[in-house]
Amino acid sequence: MSKPIVAIVGRPNVGKSTLFNKITGKRISIVEDTPGVTRDRIYSDCEWRGRQFTMIDTGGIEPKTDDMILAMMRMQSEIAIQHADVIIFMTDMKTGLTASDMEVSYMLKKSRKPIVLCVNKVDGVGNTPPEFYEFYNLGLGDPIAVSSVHGSGTGDLLDAVFEHFPEEQEEATDDDTIKVAVIGKPNSGKSSLINRILGEERLLVSDIAGTTRDAIDTQVENEYGKFTFIDTAGIRRKSKVTEAVEHYSVLRSYMAVDRADVCVVMIDASEGITEQDTKISGYAHEAGKAVILVVNKWDLIEKDDKTMQEFRKDIAVKFSYMSYAPSLFISAKTGQRVHKLFELIKFVADQNSMRIPTGILNELLARATTRVQPPTDKGKRLKVLYMTQASTKPPTFVIFVNDAELFHFSYQRYIENQIRESFGLEGTPVRFIVRQRGDN
Repeated sequence: MSKPIVAIVGRPNVGKSTLFNKITGKRISIVEDTPGVTRDRIYSDCEWRGRQFTMIDTGGIEPKTDDMILAMMRMQSEIAIQHADVIIFMTDMKTGLTASDMEVSYMLKKSRKPIVLCVNKVDGVGNTPPEFYEFYNLGLGDPIAVSSVHGSGTGDLLDAVFEHFPEEQEEATDDDTIKVAVIGKPNSGKSSLINRILGEERLLVSDIAGTTRDAIDTQVENEYGKFTFIDTAGIRRKSKVTEAVEHYSVLRSYMAVDRADVCVVMIDASEGITEQDTKISGYAHEAGKAVILVVNKWDLIEKDDKTMQEFRKDIAVKFSYMSYAPSLFISAKTGQRVHKLFELIKFVADQNSMRIPTGILNELLARATTRVQPPTDKGKRLKVLYMTQASTKPPTFVIFVNDAELFHFSYQRYIENQIRESFGLEGTPVRFIVRQRGDN
């Protein structure tokens, strides 16, 4: 199920980042009383009235400018508008209605997206100032008075946004179909991999419209099962890529991860592992998805007998937080090792949905605590009383102990390693919920 996207837009310095931080409850965007501070779009998952959505904070729109940075900010805002479900158009009561506000409103109307007009910096209490009513001239319906600094009016604003959310729709995918997101930075070979898969697989079922706007979900069936590849390859860069495209590709990948069972992280071997690779992979890890690290363009690398070993060492360092993830070195262009991908996808998907019987878990727990005694602190020893699996995708275990504070991270890691050693769980994160005896 995809989350609605809400974009906050407006000219520079009207308070968009302050509102974003207030709604998300985090100080994510840089706030400074200088126009143009937010140069990149910032994303955050939010929830209102039980509905999750993704909020985008954009740089200000300066309709007519020769300044390169302001022009780039405008381009990023246009990309956010293009892919938003609802737009919050923020204006500033202290400066009043400006010609730039009028031009931005014309641009927003052309998008044909639902627009919620927000008048910021209505900081006083009592009657609404007369200046507020001039914003009706924008022709966007009733404006909503907000103070992003104090937070007043934000509930009314989110209620108005909520009314424009598309209806929730469940994925129309068969239960036995594995949803695969091919994610990664632009030009890492996502399109080439999917095209190679489609070119080699003769049991292609169909191309169906995905729930993510302008993406195409590709269904494939072969001897390993049914697969739906969620397209994140709609952004293609040629010789150069703008900053805006680079950042939008991250949002596109995040949306795909939310819908996926397995995430195939494409790494460009010719560029090495970048910060953006680790950020995108980290999101998949936090979301509890099965992950495969695919090193593409391996055919372009000059190799000796130690090249792959050295690259694996680099993976181990930069992806240390997800040491469970298997890696595969391929060439989407030549087809080298691509045939191994389906078997690996099926394997990690099974691991991600594995369920271990409670009796077997507690036999393992008894052996593990006998082999390595639980830690003590000030004469009090940790007792690990019982363990059961609460859920899958990812495998999540509830452990009951006598004192939760004694269950240190290092011993938790030991228990996790024992579970992995016995049952595999390769390619999937593992979660633990610690319950103290007497806790609900």
